[in-house]
Amino acid sequence: MENSANNNIIALRRLVLISIVLTIFVIGLGAYTRLTHAGLGCPDWPTCYGLLDVPQTSEQIAAAEKAFPERAVEPEKAWNEMIHRYFAGALGLFIVAIAFISIKLRIKHKTSTKTPLLLPLLALAVVIFQAALGMWTVTLMLMPVIVMGHLLGGFTTLCLLFLLYLKLNPELYNKKIEAAISDKAVTINSNAATQIKKTSSYQRFAIVGIVILTMQIALGGWTSSNYAALSCIELPICQGDWQNQLNFKEAFTLLPPPQKSYEFGHLDHHERLTIHVVHRLGAIVTSLYLLWLVIATLKKYPIRQVQISCAVLVLFLVTQVSLGISNIWFKLPLNVAVAHNLVAALLMLSLISLAYQLTQHSRGSCHE
Repeated sequence: MENSANNNIIALRRLVLISIVLTIFVIGLGAYTRLTHAGLGCPDWPTCYGLLDVPQTSEQIAAAEKAFPERAVEPEKAWNEMIHRYFAGALGLFIVAIAFISIKLRIKHKTSTKTPLLLPLLALAVVIFQAALGMWTVTLMLMPVIVMGHLLGGFTTLCLLFLLYLKLNPELYNKKIEAAISDKAVTINSNAATQIKKTSSYQRFAIVGIVILTMQIALGGWTSSNYAALSCIELPICQGDWQNQLNFKEAFTLLPPPQKSYEFGHLDHHERLTIHVVHRLGAIVTSLYLLWLVIATLKKYPIRQVQISCAVLVLFLVTQVSLGISNIWFKLPLNVAVAHNLVAALLMLSLISLAYQLTQHSRGSCHE
């Protein structure tokens, strides 16, 4: 019975891992769709001009443009949008399967170590809401707050799945860290061991880092959805007398005045400049905080697994900052802009991994 339970959990882990990879891919597709201005490539939802694929023949295109005269058929943009929908739909099915299997395992196996249930159900709820946001993105004509919410929903789905994967793999960090502490071959003096036991607060610092990074990702989504990425074309902050051009009141109004379409933006230059400047300042604050977190954590936790996690976090942070600078320097090239979204996701996962590691270690230290 126990072997059967373990095999089921292993199968669930693999399904979650596949879903994580698929979610990252969907985030990349979403960024590509947004950056190629294909968000309205299909004027209806969930079909595309009433079809399950894209109008291709001259007859289909003529019928589509007759049904939707306000939107001429652009097959390339329509395919970008539909491919994103196909993969997002597949991801939704994977998450439904994860939730179903988790419920089944919880009911079937009455073991001391219960299969996580809250995380799969939360992921399912988020992905259902994501579908609604996808529909509203089209029906509300790319309203910025909906587009930003859709981006954050994708990141939330990814984070929930990753945390579920960690929960399903307690030995990934627990056993390695406990072995590192107890192993005679690892040199940790008594002072360092005492420090470790007193540093449970560092998990809270990591959680604060997650909050800060989430706010920065939201700012990035707001910058993109308001087409403000190239409002500042000089480094390090902006060109000209930018301080006197800031307009915070209009730049961060979540519910904008009604527009026929929000495609290509509805804000004036000053508002877009304000959004861009805040995003850059946010990048500086986020970078400094995460660097401090890494340095402070390394001082308190002289453990190889923590050192590796910190190194990965710094690698993704440096890469992300470099991509941000490249977006400005090279005028927002498509491949760099998409990579900026993907690395933001990987940076968040590395930070969650570190926070989870610190949480597990704090619990382990309490029992020593």
